[in-house]
Amino acid sequence: MSDNFSHLSEEERLKAENDFLKMKLMLEHDAKFSESDSSQPPLPPQMENDFLNYVMAFEEQSKNPKYIKVFDRIERPGFFKPVAEIPEAEIAAEWEKLQDYLCKYHITLDVCSPNISLRELYRFTTEELFDHEMHDMNVPGMTTNFIYDEFHPDTVYDNERMATEDCIKLILNDQPLEWTSFYYEENLRLNEHFPVTIEQFSQLVQNYKSSYNTLEIRAIDCASCTVQGSDSVATGSYRIEATTNIDTFTITGSWKVTMKLDNRLGYWYISEVNIGGINF
Repeated sequence: MSDNFSHLSEEERLKAENDFLKMKLMLEHDAKFSESDSSQPPLPPQMENDFLNYVMAFEEQSKNPKYIKVFDRIERPGFFKPVAEIPEAEIAAEWEKLQDYLCKYHITLDVCSPNISLRELYRFTTEELFDHEMHDMNVPGMTTNFIYDEFHPDTVYDNERMATEDCIKLILNDQPLEWTSFYYEENLRLNEHFPVTIEQFSQLVQNYKSSYNTLEIRAIDCASCTVQGSDSVATGSYRIEATTNIDTFTITGSWKVTMKLDNRLGYWYISEVNIGGINF
């Protein structure tokens, strides 16, 4: 490609090569490129070139995907100790050493739940992740990221977060309730209202929000979250500051969110919400 554009300046060559790569991606991989936004500065040619070459390499290697075990990808190291042989005082350093080694091969492991110890991450990596198959791709700049929670979900943590972040917080703030993917579509309960559809549920919440000029959350705390089979219940308390045209006051109370597991889909959904101190 560089020979074809050798008579151009470096910037002109990059722009011409970028146009060629875009056309190749569109013809061979059905890629689509949106019109550039005139209000935004254009992407530097070199940065755009790096990106297009990355996409091209990824697409080419994705045509006939190959797989390899993580342990083979990192050249089968034999110097990592079994987790049972590592004293507690040394586990943090050993985990850091393992992370650094994986990074050399552009592999990372993250975790969402705060309940997972460094010892468990080390154990999982050496005993399970090493044996896991990954895409065998060689794309400059590409990193393969694994999430511990996808292998071993922390249901209590996940449901606690769903209840606080995706339910109570969104109901109590002054923004429209638009994110309802975690709710059942019907047979919902909101305080004394039952059964209601998700549309009716959202309207009840909006009626509450429209009674105030502003609603500012001061605190949302989760006191407990239990999981028993296909049933889960989270409870906690809240404190919000509300304003009307004539007054500013604080509303406090307790809350309870009931979730049920859809065994067919494998996802948890909210079925009941009770928030004390709120008149929906």
